[in-house]
Amino acid sequence: MKILVTGAAGYKGTQLVDLLLASGHEVFALDDFRYNQKVFQGHLKNRKFQLKKTDVRNHSAYLEWLKQADAFIPLACLTGAPVCEKFTDLATAINHQAIADALKLLSKNQAVLFPMTNSGYGVGGEAHCDENSPLKPLSHYARLKVETEKAVLDHGNSVSFRFATLFGASYRMRYDLLVNDFMWKAQTDKEIHLFEGHFRRNFLHVADAARVYVHALENWNHLRGEIFNVGLTAANMTKLELCQEIKKIIPDLKITANHDMKDPDKRDYVISNGKIEATGFNCKYTLHDGLKELKDIFVLGRTSEDSNQ
Repeated sequence: MKILVTGAAGYKGTQLVDLLLASGHEVFALDDFRYNQKVFQGHLKNRKFQLKKTDVRNHSAYLEWLKQADAFIPLACLTGAPVCEKFTDLATAINHQAIADALKLLSKNQAVLFPMTNSGYGVGGEAHCDENSPLKPLSHYARLKVETEKAVLDHGNSVSFRFATLFGASYRMRYDLLVNDFMWKAQTDKEIHLFEGHFRRNFLHVADAARVYVHALENWNHLRGEIFNVGLTAANMTKLELCQEIKKIIPDLKITANHDMKDPDKRDYVISNGKIEATGFNCKYTLHDGLKELKDIFVLGRTSEDSNQ
């Protein structure tokens, strides 16, 4: 299949491109390289790989790819609540309007695989949030994801993945993600200042996030038209429990509870991933796997390419 991936040079995109090529697909990779990422050198001689540097809003620059692709995976976005609150208009233009406009250029025969977020559930209560649970987005980022998911599902030949918070090493690192951020602080400062540690989250290794797209393409007739939560079921945990798992990797870590500070991110939920697991998809990477690889890669330090602002 011919797969168009926007945001291909990002944290998840770089993992996905590798996996799609390894699975025999032809990949059209698009990114604006706003972080000056040094990626894809190993694919440039691969005849199944094509690369284009352009703004995702400039559809005319990749119209031929939009017409040729069997499947469209729109990863390009401003990711996370802080950056979307800082640049609200830009976030709306990239995270929603660019995808909505691209959908108008696709035929109903072209598949669309959308990266939603389970942050759309907001505050979930005591019950597990499944795909029928009400959406209560708390941020501009989450509201845009909810709005765009509806547009994608209206396309018909589509699937939406409501991803847990990602973690783990990738070619284009991100340090603003909760697990990665906590692990960096644990390794460099030997201390995590924890506030509202009772908030619950679900996590997923970035490599497993890439794997679920391939799983969907290989089982399209069974998955299309559906919404799936995608997370590591064993990684439904509180922020305090996450810190305790990190302490197993960094034994001299000090966890300092701060009762005066409040978390601006009020998400609090437990996620049910049973629906995607029932299709035969299971995560390969545990939280421990991800923490250990983060410990190893953090020895290399950080660069400006790792920013998400």
